[in-house]
Amino acid sequence: MALPACAARALGPPPPPPLQPEQGAPARTTCPRRHSRAAAELAASLSGSVAASVRVGPPRGVSHRFNSQPLQDESLKACSSLAGAVRAPLFALLPRGRRRRMHDFRRRWDLGSLCRALLTRGLAALGHSLKHVLSAIFSKIFGPLASVGNMDEKSNKLLLALVMLFLFAVIVLQYVCPGTECQLLRLQAFSSPVPDPYRSEDESSARFVPRYNFSRGDLLRKVDFDIKGDDLIVFLHIQKTGGTTFGRHLVRNIQLEQPCECRVGQKKCTCHRPGKRETWLFSRFSTGWSCGLHADWTELTSCVPAVVDGKRDARLRPSRWKIFQILDAASKDRRGSSSTNPAANSPAATKTRNTSKSGKNFHYITILRDPVSRYLSEWRHVQRGATWKASLHVCDGRPPTSEELPSCYTGDDWSGCPLKEFMDCPYNLANNRQVRMLSDLTLVGCYNLSVMPEKQRNKVLLESAKSNLKHMAFFGLTEFQRKTQYLFEKTFNMNFISPFTQYNTTRASSVEINGEIQKLIEGLNFLDMELYSYAKDLFLQRYQFMRQKEHQEARRKRQEQRKFLKGRFLQTHFQSQGQGQSRNPGQNQNQNPNQNNVTHNLMQNLTQSSSQKENRVRQKQSPGQEQSDNPTNGTHDYIGSVEKWR
Repeated sequence: MALPACAARALGPPPPPPLQPEQGAPARTTCPRRHSRAAAELAASLSGSVAASVRVGPPRGVSHRFNSQPLQDESLKACSSLAGAVRAPLFALLPRGRRRRMHDFRRRWDLGSLCRALLTRGLAALGHSLKHVLSAIFSKIFGPLASVGNMDEKSNKLLLALVMLFLFAVIVLQYVCPGTECQLLRLQAFSSPVPDPYRSEDESSARFVPRYNFSRGDLLRKVDFDIKGDDLIVFLHIQKTGGTTFGRHLVRNIQLEQPCECRVGQKKCTCHRPGKRETWLFSRFSTGWSCGLHADWTELTSCVPAVVDGKRDARLRPSRWKIFQILDAASKDRRGSSSTNPAANSPAATKTRNTSKSGKNFHYITILRDPVSRYLSEWRHVQRGATWKASLHVCDGRPPTSEELPSCYTGDDWSGCPLKEFMDCPYNLANNRQVRMLSDLTLVGCYNLSVMPEKQRNKVLLESAKSNLKHMAFFGLTEFQRKTQYLFEKTFNMNFISPFTQYNTTRASSVEINGEIQKLIEGLNFLDMELYSYAKDLFLQRYQFMRQKEHQEARRKRQEQRKFLKGRFLQTHFQSQGQGQSRNPGQNQNQNPNQNNVTHNLMQNLTQSSSQKENRVRQKQSPGQEQSDNPTNGTHDYIGSVEKWR
């Protein structure tokens, strides 16, 4: 094999070829320490380290007659050594700083090569281990159908690539989204358009047909709630209506300037006004049962103003005897007027009860539920041992006697009672509970059933409950969680942090009853059935009215934006035209009529286009908007327009 040109020029004439060993003779593996003449001459001509690195003869311990492949490549090593010998003096001529930098760079390069080698070997070992693991798994699952161990090299590389891609995706996902509620995991948003959450979460019918006619004032609920002033939200909590969940939303899930302070292990939270030590919320989770356990409308309207005016801080729960004194003092002011005054439930009378002597405004809110589901849920709760014995049931300044309100059980509780026994008790307060807790019991003589006939009593209670519910600042329905959230936010101008969740599976839904038992439950709660139908109709009409109002407001803002852009365009056009006339007055005199015609045509086109758009808007405008201009009109046309818009 011939030497390269650089080695040939440095070494001169090539040495004689080595002698080949005889056929069949054993190769010599040892020889005395001697070098070839050419190697000695080369060592004498070159400097120490370079000469030592250049050897054209065989290495030590190898005979000249031994023919091997490494000896054939000895010339290439000599060439590289000569190149190093030439570069060595040049490297010594460099400055010391640059030599240090080059040395550091070479060391880092060697370290990087080492790291890459280690990483490559580690990945290869990991892939080999994964291969064996996957082979064992596939062999157990698929048996003889899949033999991963006999896969060819290409399949192994593909499998390793897929595994590494999966590990990389997991690492990136954990880095981008470390939380459990990752928005990136909601892949269904890319596969299908997002439906309206207010229309799909509660299984409401696509077309709502109203049964009652409400005025615009009944549908429009907008409370100017001043949390820094004297306004107070009073939550009327009816048993087994989802009030506990809604009450927690009020103290833990509202965006406030000064959020409620909720400590671990305590049910009550401190909800102070910004900069004050006064509460803005009167509920179970903020002030406790300050007016008694599950106080009804009659108790709250008498107790809350007295408690707030007397304590100046509703967080302090008064004693049981103090509650009786407060309710007795409040009932003396109303005694004799409620039963004889037919306007006791009028809006004016309700408004007077919603204010206190100190000028505080009380905004009552509540949550209702389907009567059958609520009744079954209360039965299951009583079956587990609940009694609500601590409820005061104070009316007209006193609690009911044992003759007026007998007990349905004799022991400490009614745990384990069957459904039939629960339904057969005529004194069970679960019957028509929602009507009783929302009506003014002083109108019917409280719990004394001998004051008026039963039919008249039921009618008065139902009308009172409907009136109080309609004039409340807000009420929601358990079966419509997202709509409840929407109406509360629009009513009080307060936003929740996280959306409400609709739970369609409850303890009541797990109870299997036949049609006959369901009809019996509906008969026992016929007043609640009528009230819930009324409340659901009013609730959905309010929701649709607010949605249409929001849609009209967005359309009005778009029209104002278009008008603003048109005005800016005309202003810019006239300014550019005026500048052109001031620069060339003589030339523009001849073109002035044409430019005036162009400007006139432009204004006419813009006016016609705006008028056409307004006409189209008026044609599409629903009668519900006309109703907003004329409050005396009914709401039938409004509901039709809402359905067209939806």
